[in-house]
Amino acid sequence: MTQQLSEKELFNLKKLNKVLRRQTGQAIADYNMIEDGDKVMVCVSGGKDSYTLLEMLSQLKAVAPINFDIIAVNLDQKQPGFPEHILPAYLSQLGVDYKIVEQDTYSIVTEKLEPGKTTCSLCSRLRRGILYNTAEEIGATKIALGHHRDDMLATMMLNLFFAGKMKSMPAKLVSDNGEHVVIRPLAYCKEKDIEAFAKLKEFPIIPCNLCGSQPNLQRKLTEEMLSEWDQKFPGRLETMFTAMQNVVPSHLADTDLFDFKSINSESGVINGGDIAFDKEAFTNPTKIEETNDNEFYKQQPAVQFTQVN
Repeated sequence: MTQQLSEKELFNLKKLNKVLRRQTGQAIADYNMIEDGDKVMVCVSGGKDSYTLLEMLSQLKAVAPINFDIIAVNLDQKQPGFPEHILPAYLSQLGVDYKIVEQDTYSIVTEKLEPGKTTCSLCSRLRRGILYNTAEEIGATKIALGHHRDDMLATMMLNLFFAGKMKSMPAKLVSDNGEHVVIRPLAYCKEKDIEAFAKLKEFPIIPCNLCGSQPNLQRKLTEEMLSEWDQKFPGRLETMFTAMQNVVPSHLADTDLFDFKSINSESGVINGGDIAFDKEAFTNPTKIEETNDNEFYKQQPAVQFTQVN
């Protein structure tokens, strides 16, 4: 940090750090993301999310009940104006192992795509392939990405609106090539907490629009909608995320997930029966407690993930 933080800012920084670290540790535990002996490749783009991810994993590594290594990896895609000096200087200052991969995907994307088309889809596919190859080269057992709770909610809404699927970003998955385990340790973390944390930490943020501004992307519009909901209806996003963790296949319509054909008068009541039109007393059954619950956080350990044999 270069600026002198006020007493209030220091208090907020400590509080945010504790909240984000607890939520990261909880997500790692719930999905068994990191195991003893893992080598975790942390993908660092230069944005607030990946900086926060690296910070949380570094802190957890120091106090975790298991042993694991982390290596920060950045992909320099040779976008015009990319400040290639920032990340090496920052990562060297932190003292973490890192690797900068230089691949000119920018030229490939601009050459292949038609004018007016968005670059994100092709760019992400190229980037994904390069990162998988890098993980193989360095012997990484896990690939950690900086997507957070709000990213997962936005993906769910995009699939609902435009793909006709009830699907989101999983917190843990096997990579497209079937060779790597990809994890999202910030799955329980709110974007507004990460943003506030990054600002207080003064991370050297690299702009994310170096490939050109694309304001009409559906993802961006969806994220703005969710942000507006969060401001107007506090608690709504928390309830939506909890819904992703409480799926009831018998009360949806996917015949592959539930055997509707075998239901008859002798099947008995399933998950409450037909109460779709009954008046329900709705609450906010969030699994991850709100960040304003100071007493709760005072009682929680900083690390909650354990070794799984």
